[in-house]
Amino acid sequence: MKTRNRTLRLLFVLVTVLAAAAVLVPAFAQEGGAALTGKEAQAVSAAGSWSAKFGAAIGAGLVVIGAGLGIGRFAAAAADGVARQPQAAAQITGAVQLPLFLLEGVAIIAVVTCLIIGVS
Repeated sequence: MKTRNRTLRLLFVLVTVLAAAAVLVPAFAQEGGAALTGKEAQAVSAAGSWSAKFGAAIGAGLVVIGAGLGIGRFAAAAADGVARQPQAAAQITGAVQLPLFLLEGVAIIAVVTCLIIGVS
């Protein structure tokens, strides 16, 4: 079990680093330098556009996965609390709703931001 968790963490870190690299490489590209003409300028523009869209897609995917895992853990903890103390179900449900709504809101804002970056 420990090796599985370690492997999943390593995979998550690897995917995160690759996504960050895909997003940051065009951001740090130099504007100045030798002037590009014709096909060279089109190739550079297409490459920057492609990597920005790819980075936005990876970012949106990571946001959705992270939000899903967070909501799942939160709901599992709430269900566990209700199972242990059924008489406190109303208080547990009330305490769970606000953080879940906030988590969903942050996830929606992040996905919309990634979509805006990918479309532009």
